[in-house]
Amino acid sequence: MPTFAFSWLDLVVVFLYVVFIVWLGLYLVRRMQTADDYFLAGRSLTWWLIGFSLFASNVSSSTLLGLASSAYGTGIAVYNYEWMATLVLIFFVVFILPFYLRTRVYTIPEFLERRFDGRARLYFSGLLIVLNILVDTAGALYAGALVLKILYPEVPIWMAVGLLGFLAGLYTVAGGLKAVVYTDAVQAVLLLLGALLVAVLSFQAVGSWEVVTQRVPVRDLSIILPADDPVLPWPGLVTGVFLLGFYFWCTNQFMVQRVLGARDLNHGRWGSLFAGLLKLPVLFIMVLPGIFARILYPPEQFPMLAANTDLIYPTLLFDLLPVGIRGLVITALVAAIMSSVDSTLNSASTLVTMDFIRRFKQRDSHALVGTGRWVTAVFMALAILWAPQIVRFPNLWTYLQAMLAYLSPPVVACFLMGIFWKRATRGSAFVGLLVGHLAAAVFLVLNLTDRLIIQTGPLTAEQQALVAAGVPVLHFLYLPPILLVISKIAIAVASLLQPPPPPEVVKELTWSPEFFRQESRELADLPWYKNYRLQALGLLLLIAWILIWFR
Repeated sequence: MPTFAFSWLDLVVVFLYVVFIVWLGLYLVRRMQTADDYFLAGRSLTWWLIGFSLFASNVSSSTLLGLASSAYGTGIAVYNYEWMATLVLIFFVVFILPFYLRTRVYTIPEFLERRFDGRARLYFSGLLIVLNILVDTAGALYAGALVLKILYPEVPIWMAVGLLGFLAGLYTVAGGLKAVVYTDAVQAVLLLLGALLVAVLSFQAVGSWEVVTQRVPVRDLSIILPADDPVLPWPGLVTGVFLLGFYFWCTNQFMVQRVLGARDLNHGRWGSLFAGLLKLPVLFIMVLPGIFARILYPPEQFPMLAANTDLIYPTLLFDLLPVGIRGLVITALVAAIMSSVDSTLNSASTLVTMDFIRRFKQRDSHALVGTGRWVTAVFMALAILWAPQIVRFPNLWTYLQAMLAYLSPPVVACFLMGIFWKRATRGSAFVGLLVGHLAAAVFLVLNLTDRLIIQTGPLTAEQQALVAAGVPVLHFLYLPPILLVISKIAIAVASLLQPPPPPEVVKELTWSPEFFRQESRELADLPWYKNYRLQALGLLLLIAWILIWFR
């Protein structure tokens, strides 16, 4: 097993990259004049920038380490989160995105106000701000700090968090969304190249696919697992993974914001589908290297790796890559950290500035840019202060899932009911959010008081004792649909107790068969290769091929 020792050439490569990416972000400040420029990149983003930025913002350093780690320990089923993201993005561009761009909103909560009322907007925006800082930004900083701790054990976690937060915040404060998107595009390319290099070299070290199939159990090479699997049962893909993915890709400001900055609807759709395309090769370049590592470093011969599977990816990196090239892949890890942090900081700043400050205090466009920069700086500091506290949770996965599984389903219910049910009234979303989150609080209290077990993996000995005593078990992937149904019922009841909304108000904000027919007439004028429906069909065929191959 290699030692994680850097050569001077590795360090030079990393240093030059960090200097370049910060310079690029600051360079893009020059034409930053209006709120459109700062928060939505002047609504000028083309499809390839959007796609690369979505991918880079989603793939953090914890993803690079976590996918290989999970594959080494339990197999490739973790890939379900990746291909499901592509499926969610297809749903997004077909049913959701046209309404976002048609209304020319700055934030997703602003769209919620257009369809419902201001209370829903403020409630959702406040929730997103909390999640952006305490979950997304702090989680990305903490994951990045763990990477640095693996490579440099002597560095305190608070120092690693502070350094990463400062570097990513520096150009985000100055350059806004344009700086985020352009730096993300560079970082996405670097991520893909670095991951591809590790995948190719690890596969060559194994020898052939026949060796893999002979040495690895069939279950661990299967994407879809049985319904009784404690980690990822297949019904949970439909009930939980899709719903959490809907929140993340369709309603989370930090992901959707770069699509709001699209040049037009076609570029928004093409960019989103391009991001979905980039998610599919993750199986081959980020997940399977963990399987290859299991052959190269058998757990029985490398107990240190078996005890801490987060070391799998760094081990492959230092063992297989030559000096200099190794620095390039380490730079990819740095890129993954910075691309996640810059996106979450920018989105949180946009939410505060556009949903609260502009709403309650009229300011001109130039003043809003200055406000946005100050808010970004404050949030950077808050995230840096909170991130080290995540160590109090059992692990990062538990922290993230505990927050999202409880908080996101009521939000999903509001958007689904608002876009697909014309009868939903203006005040019903606020009721759905309140009732849904109160129900979530009940489930949380039951879990904390050991009256219900929310399962996130194999049951511990303590949990098994509770089960023997009659305590029920609910897999966390089955919690989101329960909360979704509760919230939708609340929205429906509140709507039916009120007069229906004026048809002319909701017509432009809800999907209908006529909307689909009108869009078909518009698409008929485009070449076939620019038709997003055909592109989406191609992605569906790719997903089917992968699932059949690794069934």
